[in-house]
Amino acid sequence: MIFKDYYKILGLETKEVTSEEIKIAYREQAKKYHPDVNVGDRNAEERFKDINEAYRVLSETTSRRKYDRMWNNYVGKKKAKYEESKRGKTSIFSDFFNIFFGSIDNKKMEARTTTAKNGKVPKKGENINTEINISINDAFYGVDKKISLRTVNGSMKNFDIKIPAGIQNNEKIRLIGQGKKGENGGRNGDLFIKINIEDDSSFRLIGYDLYKYLLITPWEAALGTKASMSSIDEEVNVIVPKGTQSGELLRINGKGYKDGKGGRGDLVAEVKIMVPKNMSEKETKLFKDLSKVSHFEPRVMYS
Repeated sequence: MIFKDYYKILGLETKEVTSEEIKIAYREQAKKYHPDVNVGDRNAEERFKDINEAYRVLSETTSRRKYDRMWNNYVGKKKAKYEESKRGKTSIFSDFFNIFFGSIDNKKMEARTTTAKNGKVPKKGENINTEINISINDAFYGVDKKISLRTVNGSMKNFDIKIPAGIQNNEKIRLIGQGKKGENGGRNGDLFIKINIEDDSSFRLIGYDLYKYLLITPWEAALGTKASMSSIDEEVNVIVPKGTQSGELLRINGKGYKDGKGGRGDLVAEVKIMVPKNMSEKETKLFKDLSKVSHFEPRVMYS
């Protein structure tokens, strides 16, 4: 008999885990290998099936107890061979899974691949790929969008898309069955919408970090200051050290974009020193006096 290590499949190092830890591990693995995130990756698709299979067994107390008992009796005593069992081309669940749930699930799932009554093999419709641009703000908070696509017969069809808060740049949303029509009773294809998060006048998104210009005066840069600036969801204070140069980056931890794991990247303030264009006579005099007493020569020091 060939066994599958369901705990290992869920990324768990030990079997001494709670039901909640199993649920958390499942969510992490399912998100990592979900077909919507790994479009066209056959290995990820098979891995996703294994993850769902493992969770279906380990999430139920009865089946988990039976699994642990059989593992101890066979694998633990080296009576059976352990490896990642392989599926057949039309197999939805592995043979090992049927130990716990019987073959009825597999038969129902595989029924989709059987021939139609007219003797022709059902063929799934082609997938459709498109993309839309959204703002950083909409991506951060989530938004409902409407898009229109032209169908094969030339008419326009509207789609309502719910974009979840914290969606990642280039991530795809999948609308099941909204692609091209299947043949011979086969399922319709799916519609994949790639999300492009656009930079705006306030923020630039790089990875999970949000970059924003921090405009300061020459005297603030020279003397140092505490400046207030807006992150995407609140006001934050930034400590500008004495002698800060234009172009320097000041990082505020945990105030950036959502990382999809419950955390956030950083807010990065890019310093820009702004010089007043229209100065009063007093301001002009002060700058002239400074030029007379200062020995600072940047073209010599940094050349």
